[in-house]
Amino acid sequence: MNHREKRVAIVGGGITGLSAAFYLKKEAEQRGWNLSLTLIESQNRLGGKIATEQTDGFVMEKGPDSFLERKPSAKQLVTDLGLEDQLVRNQTGQAYILHHSQLIPIPEGAVMGVPTRLAPFAFTPLFSPAGKIRAAGDLVLPRSRSEEDVSVGSFFRRRLGDEVVDKLIEPLLSGIYAGNIDRLSLMATFPQYVRMEKNHRSLILGTKKTRSSSATGNRSRPKGQFLTLKRGLSHIVDALEEYLSSSSLLKGTALQHMEPLREGYRLQLDSGEEITADAVVMAVPHSVVSKALPAFDFLQRKEPLPFTSVATVIMGYDESSVFLDREGTGFVVPREEETTITACTWTHKKWPHTTPSGKVMLRCYVGRFGDEGIVDEPDDTIVNHVQKDLKKILNIQSPPEWTRVTRWRRAMPQYTVGHANWVQRLKEQTRHRLPGLFLTGASYSGVGIPDCIDQGKEAAREVLELLGKA
Repeated sequence: MNHREKRVAIVGGGITGLSAAFYLKKEAEQRGWNLSLTLIESQNRLGGKIATEQTDGFVMEKGPDSFLERKPSAKQLVTDLGLEDQLVRNQTGQAYILHHSQLIPIPEGAVMGVPTRLAPFAFTPLFSPAGKIRAAGDLVLPRSRSEEDVSVGSFFRRRLGDEVVDKLIEPLLSGIYAGNIDRLSLMATFPQYVRMEKNHRSLILGTKKTRSSSATGNRSRPKGQFLTLKRGLSHIVDALEEYLSSSSLLKGTALQHMEPLREGYRLQLDSGEEITADAVVMAVPHSVVSKALPAFDFLQRKEPLPFTSVATVIMGYDESSVFLDREGTGFVVPREEETTITACTWTHKKWPHTTPSGKVMLRCYVGRFGDEGIVDEPDDTIVNHVQKDLKKILNIQSPPEWTRVTRWRRAMPQYTVGHANWVQRLKEQTRHRLPGLFLTGASYSGVGIPDCIDQGKEAAREVLELLGKA
């Protein structure tokens, strides 16, 4: 084997870049390679959107609060870091939809808004009789013969009708991307529904069959599907940073320009430093990639990848000030409701370990595609809007004991129709014209923590394959 030093630069210290660095270093050590690894992050901390604060016994997640267990890569990373004993599962409970300023239970058996049980759907006040009959049309409608990508909204509207989409599916699905589902690409966000229609024709029958096959037959309360860590998701970031501490971690340093060399790349940093690498992993927004390599036309989009800005508002109360007259874990808000908040999690119920005894912690979300102005308002203005909503919806009269407002500007990429095809073409051209450069992260193939970890692992695999041939 060639024992020459193998140099890799990873640009971006969010969970995608950190995962790529972790698995790259881990495998290189197992192979006995002499690997020089440099990770470049423009912020003064690692972790990207993962940001946990611990104060006075509260564990506050300012970004994502958990990850789906059924997507195994995040749990596997936790295990690989030796943190499996720190995992905590969410408490389950009724989730609600805001409907005419009232909290209505999401019909039992609804999976991502698709009904699988007749009675709860038939008797819910969420939909009119005509809306319910239209949704039942999914049972007889033919499958689509088109292979073209469509928007999430148009797909579900064709199958289930406007009422079910606007009042149930839209608030549930748009919460993931903070986007407009009538613009979001189905193939890039929920391709499983394309397969479901092909295989089962009816979404209701397909979802019911899929749900039945995964059921254990246990009629007891279902276990939660989400996991986090006792000390918060930043515990994962801290463990990754510790593992990578022997590598070069350049925090507070941004990539300005990059140029391909005869072999490898030269990276110009805003600190004035230059580094060279045999392979470069770009785990940053696509705009950073195109700016760093302006001479390559295929990297330049005709229209910039759209992003949405959002903010989280976390509020702490004494439990004597908040009376939640129903069991549950929170609610989501359709666009048609006249509120600022788009969703609210009753964190102390969903994640009891995060909140001291005798206290209540609520986490609200504001901002969505086309309605982002609130994110730029001062903290007090945002909190006042949120308090006004909670007073009307939950009858919370007392002000919170403390608040935390966190803005995530241009943080949520919007995968518009045709996105998956763009990513495929982009990566094919990159392999051909810029070998040794690997594009990965939320701009391309998924925004959730497991999706980003999957992308980081795949980038590490591709780097190892390239370096193994050197």
